[in-house]
Amino acid sequence: MNRHNTIKKKEVLLSCLGERELKRITQSLFTGINFVHFGSCCIDFLPIRCISNILKGMVLMSSESEIQQVEAGQSKSVASRLVPILVIAVVVGLIIYFDLDDYLSFEALRENRQFLLEWYANNTVLMALAFCALYITVVTLSLPGATSMTLAGGFIFGTVEGTLYVVSSATIGAILIFLIARYSLADFFRSRSGPFLHKMEDGFQKNALSYLLVLRLVPLFPFWVVNLVPALLGVKTRIFAIGTFFGIIPGSAVYCSVGSGLGAVFDAGTEPDLGIILKPEILTPIIALAVLSLVPVFYKAVKSGKNPSE
Repeated sequence: MNRHNTIKKKEVLLSCLGERELKRITQSLFTGINFVHFGSCCIDFLPIRCISNILKGMVLMSSESEIQQVEAGQSKSVASRLVPILVIAVVVGLIIYFDLDDYLSFEALRENRQFLLEWYANNTVLMALAFCALYITVVTLSLPGATSMTLAGGFIFGTVEGTLYVVSSATIGAILIFLIARYSLADFFRSRSGPFLHKMEDGFQKNALSYLLVLRLVPLFPFWVVNLVPALLGVKTRIFAIGTFFGIIPGSAVYCSVGSGLGAVFDAGTEPDLGIILKPEILTPIIALAVLSLVPVFYKAVKSGKNPSE
């Protein structure tokens, strides 16, 4: 396949994915922005109206790099790269359109608490499996409701068991969206990144575990951002999994602990104190862990005589 034919196919593809058509499709599926905070991290629902820009941007801006890959016999089709993103977009759109996300709310937990406890007593293993599967789905799709599910984990299973299920499920979900982002967007990102981004990529990779632990422990950025950026910066899956698993343990444990005491909250007809994680006696140890995570970065910087960010 020569350069001229490849460019011609790009033009045909762009005509199929015109701006007006993309806008019509995405707007018919989604409206608004939803946000939800989860423990020491945030799980945000990405503004779906940006998807049309992402799709068209990937087609428009990856031409040169894709032509080179085609000539080397290593090209992945644009369509195949977009499939995971489109599938997620459609699924999330259907969930929101049919108001299925309402079942992930705190009110839904309050209304169904007795049923959930009884079902857990009669189907212990099945309940645990169903909870984990649902939590993985919520994180992978970045749906609102992770906070309520974390509370439900503590309410149904107790603090320790609930924390184990929440951390494991959140980690698996994060890995899935990490892999999707790396497959769909990493090549495009690298082909368009300049010297500054290449330098940032090198610096992040050298201390990836330390930086991931800090980002997971302290809610500096939304959860989905911390899932996507390491994928685009070439972080290894193993490092990402370890940093995510251990980094979200403190926040998950705090909210599962709150969830374990929801019985009294329900009886009193009040709301749980979700700001508990910001109390000094809880936030201070978490920040201390984050600082401790950066010790290897500063040690290597001092030893090499370089700036920690390099």
